[in-house]
Amino acid sequence: MRMQIPARGALVSLTAFGADEVRRHGQAWFARLSRAAGADGVEVRGELLGGDAAGELDALAALAAEAGLARVYSSPAGMWDAAGHFDAAAVREGLDRAARLGAGWLKMSIGGFGPRARGMDALRTLLAGHPVELLVENDQTESAGSVPALAAFFRAADDAGMPLGMTFDMGNWHWVGECPLRAADAFAPRVRYVHCKGALRRPDRWVAVPLESSAAPWRAVLRALPASAPRAIEYPLTGADLARVTGQALDALRRLESFSHDK
Repeated sequence: MRMQIPARGALVSLTAFGADEVRRHGQAWFARLSRAAGADGVEVRGELLGGDAAGELDALAALAAEAGLARVYSSPAGMWDAAGHFDAAAVREGLDRAARLGAGWLKMSIGGFGPRARGMDALRTLLAGHPVELLVENDQTESAGSVPALAAFFRAADDAGMPLGMTFDMGNWHWVGECPLRAADAFAPRVRYVHCKGALRRPDRWVAVPLESSAAPWRAVLRALPASAPRAIEYPLTGADLARVTGQALDALRRLESFSHDK
């Protein structure tokens, strides 16, 4: 059973609870916690599935259907490999896992797609008539997370008759030296789903933080994106009372989203 993700819905990406903790307790445990905290949905992470991925997805699907949670499935694989070859097996696995979960959306990056890449026809064939919608995310790599790389991919997809939607990660642009506001201006018409995380520069690296702690102009970015696109928390959620921390983060996300579109 698939539950449509509500417009302006507030979701939690389960990676927000930390990979070690999620692997220890399982994604179902954190999905329950997210629902109790008031989430409209959860993003299930392929890289955090255990050895019995099919069984875990079935359990998550049953739990989410009973709790009324919308679902997004995030695949860690790129659609093109590092050599620029289309990875049909990775896309097929992502679609199958998303369908098993009862997710409406599959989130993937373009991976090693480049000027000489082939495979658009094969991608179109895989997506044709499939109940799961593919959303392309900007990741933290130059090949799949920069404005030029993604613009080239979307042009090629459009030319192949596939006007694909996008997952817009507000924080990832910093990892590749891009301006998130410029990216929002470039891709806003395609954006269906938003990862709401800020970015803060430490001496050695960027780190994910709540929007309020971000160095980025997050209010302007949100104003540039579709107001109806669901938002997901994808920055670390920690604390002794995780349910309370998560509930407060969801409340803050809803307040920030509302404020950002207040004219």
